[in-house]
Amino acid sequence: MSTVSAELVYFAPPSDGSRPFTSINADSKTGQRARNWEPEVHTVKIENVRGKESDYTLDSAGFQYVTKPSKHSSFNSDDEIRGEYYPESIELLKDITGASKVVLFDHTVRRHRPGDAETDESKRQPVNQVHVDQTPESATARVHRHLPAGEAEKLVKKRFQIINLWRPISHPAIDHPLALCDYRSVDVKKDLVPVTLVYPDREGETFGVKFNPAHRWKYGPGMKLDEVVLIKCYDSAKDGNIAKFTPHTGFKDPSATQGAPLRESIELRALVFYE
Repeated sequence: MSTVSAELVYFAPPSDGSRPFTSINADSKTGQRARNWEPEVHTVKIENVRGKESDYTLDSAGFQYVTKPSKHSSFNSDDEIRGEYYPESIELLKDITGASKVVLFDHTVRRHRPGDAETDESKRQPVNQVHVDQTPESATARVHRHLPAGEAEKLVKKRFQIINLWRPISHPAIDHPLALCDYRSVDVKKDLVPVTLVYPDREGETFGVKFNPAHRWKYGPGMKLDEVVLIKCYDSAKDGNIAKFTPHTGFKDPSATQGAPLRESIELRALVFYE
């Protein structure tokens, strides 16, 4: 088994017991995001799953690697991404999951630029913080936010998911790859803490993830442009054997080639519905 030892940044709740929060944008003066909790760095082993990708599926581990070239290739224009990349990605998600309906509600292009502050959506960098994008409450709120009221009420009564579709762009993802935690190693009752995500005009909610030495971390080093990984952020399935999410984070791979191009990637966020 091939592994690397790397530092991952976990979540430590506020010492005063207050509700944790993080601001989505960095302060233009300090370059830092406002928050009231502390990062906690731990060195963990991360397994290279190359050649064993098929061992990990959305319903077993909470993530799934897929090889699928993209017709769209520039990823420079939000309008072109929505017009060209969204439609092919909807079909990809339907093919993989068997879903009856997929609604893409946003996307983020990330470009690793050391020293740059994330003061707005155009300057997003890799996230070096173990997290889960959605809580059950925020996932349900997403359905109501992006679909008509009558339709949303019906859809949330059936199984639905939120899945991110993550792809390297411009060049393979050697710098700051993505680490994914196998859902089967997560203690759902002890490891997760809801964190309020403060936007300029509203609030959302994610899960901060506390360190647990039982966590089993995986990655696919050097992901190429024709490779994607699907990351489950929420699943309303009642079956206890089905993965509900996967904690994930960017990290500095100590085995990566020195001087590799800085990571550039895109993630789409999808509401996935089943009849």
